[in-house]
Amino acid sequence: MLNRRQLLKCCSAGFGYLAFAGLAQSERARAQEAANAKPDNPLAPKAAHFPASAKRVIFLCMSGGPSHVDSFDYKPQLAKDHGRRGRYGGSLMKSPWEFRQRGDSGLWISDLFPKVAEHADEMTLIRSMHCDQPLHPGAMTQMHTGTVQFIRPSLGAWTLYGLGTENSSLPGFVSLSAPAGAAQNMGSAFLPAVYGGTKVGRGGGVGQFMPASNQESVDDIKNGRLSSRQQRKQLDLIQFLNREKLEREQYQPAVEGMIESYELAFRMQDTMPKVMDLSDESKATLAMYGADGGPTDAFGKQCLLARRFAEAGVRFIEVTHGGWDQHRNLTEDHKARAVACDQPIAGLLADLKQRNLLDDTLVIWGGEFGRTPAAQGSDGRDHNNKGYTTWMAGGGVKGGFSYGATDEYGYEAVEDKCHIHDWHATILHLMGLDHEKLTYRYAGRDFRLTDVYGNVIKEIVA
Repeated sequence: MLNRRQLLKCCSAGFGYLAFAGLAQSERARAQEAANAKPDNPLAPKAAHFPASAKRVIFLCMSGGPSHVDSFDYKPQLAKDHGRRGRYGGSLMKSPWEFRQRGDSGLWISDLFPKVAEHADEMTLIRSMHCDQPLHPGAMTQMHTGTVQFIRPSLGAWTLYGLGTENSSLPGFVSLSAPAGAAQNMGSAFLPAVYGGTKVGRGGGVGQFMPASNQESVDDIKNGRLSSRQQRKQLDLIQFLNREKLEREQYQPAVEGMIESYELAFRMQDTMPKVMDLSDESKATLAMYGADGGPTDAFGKQCLLARRFAEAGVRFIEVTHGGWDQHRNLTEDHKARAVACDQPIAGLLADLKQRNLLDDTLVIWGGEFGRTPAAQGSDGRDHNNKGYTTWMAGGGVKGGFSYGATDEYGYEAVEDKCHIHDWHATILHLMGLDHEKLTYRYAGRDFRLTDVYGNVIKEIVA
């Protein structure tokens, strides 16, 4: 039993140990940043761990959970047993859309995406995806950050941290029309703030994108009240105060990130409006993307902007298309969502290919999970996180290839299962990054996107 004197001695020593641990962590973090960052710009290009197949990523995020058994996962047994009782209740429901073999590869893709299906020979279908959450917020967060439980850096932030960007006057990570509440899914968490995503456009829901060529969007970026010289003087004063704070308090990642973000924002005013101005695109190009009016216009402009950002040197571009959560009225609403994005996605793939960009641009398509083979009501499907499909194209993946499988109805992944951690590890691998070596020291341990899990799916690498 401790007496009063011994208790005070132990407690005071414990507080000293805590202080020492904090100082040691700060010193290591400063040393790590000094080793990794370029002298003037933390966003400057960095060497990959090994030769990369892809220089950049375009992530087509289908928010809401598109149905794999109605799009990219052909289940003839589901059609045969239509109306029978499902494994977990409800009646099995065949797809309202016919599946056909596409391209020279013969990949089975449904009539829900006829335009995208024309690019089957450029695509790898991962038909054995699974994640840990059947609820939208958790599954969406895990798809972006690898975890449901904690605030962690997003896939885009890790990519930017690992490789930097090719254009110092643009954000290295752009999120087009991210939905409200998506800050965590595009954030940098404990990484320096400069690696977080920059949101461009409004909405993220169905048809809510504000065309970036609209003058209002340009005015949101440029400051019309002050000249460039006046802004520079104003910014110099703010940065002087920020750097004074940094010198006084030493290691302050938030302040360092703010300094870099202010400088980037100043440079963006001249570069960003030019990249976002679609007025120099030909009528033929606009038509290719469906960005010339009608139901494809909003998402078509997003996909066209994604290509322009990719050309301009942005490392990671995310494009969001929402409204895929059909618990009822699936036939009509899934069709409407697909009509809005089928031609724009096909246009993006065709445009990247004709510009010789597809070989080193990794295009990813997917939602946070899939949907059940059994009907919910008369014409709907429930959430399904146990088995669903994503696809990749370009960027070093095999074309016309299918990996993994769900069971005969599409309930769960059963062959060559691919968890979100494996998906993330593979994306980083294609970018030339070893997911086990891409780490950041925080709270006394080395963190990584894949935590302590993940295996690269080498079978899909060309």
